[in-house]
Amino acid sequence: KQWYQRRVAITAGDTDEATSLVTMDTSSEVLQHNCPDRFADLKESDLVIWVDPLDGTKEYTEGRKQDVTVLIGIAAHGRAIAGVIYQPWFNIEGDKVEGRTFWGVVGLGAFGFNRLAVPEGRRIITTTRSHMQKSVQDAIDSCNPDKVIQIGGSGSKCILVAEGVADAYLFASPGTKKWDTCAGDAIITALGGKMTDIFGDPIKYDAGQAYPNKTGVLATMCDFDFYKSKIPANIMDR
Repeated sequence: KQWYQRRVAITAGDTDEATSLVTMDTSSEVLQHNCPDRFADLKESDLVIWVDPLDGTKEYTEGRKQDVTVLIGIAAHGRAIAGVIYQPWFNIEGDKVEGRTFWGVVGLGAFGFNRLAVPEGRRIITTTRSHMQKSVQDAIDSCNPDKVIQIGGSGSKCILVAEGVADAYLFASPGTKKWDTCAGDAIITALGGKMTDIFGDPIKYDAGQAYPNKTGVLATMCDFDFYKSKIPANIMDR
């Protein structure tokens, strides 16, 4: 945890080296948008910034670099309000590497990608690649999905939901941290979707909150009530 003026920044990694990489450059494309009125009166002390400088660490060590993202989530009064997801190895062709940046603000929208048209009634779930516990598998099976996409990194799963490649991100188990979900939570919410724990309760991002998301993650762009209703009772009772 570090203090930047009056803002609290909580990061998953060591910030000493990262501090030297900070840039003060601005983007004219981003600055052409106005901040939503609902956030106009926020003070710096109201903000908590959750940072994961390398989401998908296991995938990075295994050479699955397309699954790796950098996550910056901004929360106010406990709720995710803005997020950035940077995918540095989005497209790799030989020595050429192309990255991309998703960003969004609740009440403004999300930018940096094109959302796919989603066929009605389709059920595609994205979930963990390396932590497939019984509770996760049982929750997925109960939804009777057409397809399951197992991929590393919470940021990558949020990208799939935001783009319309997957219909739900479901992880019915502890394992993710606040810095894994805050950015994606904000972007999905900005698009009109929803991210909660498996009970349907909002994930709280106050500085004093415990870092782990102990009651799992459920994120969808539509049909949220369907997916929530399918979580098995034995998992909800734990």
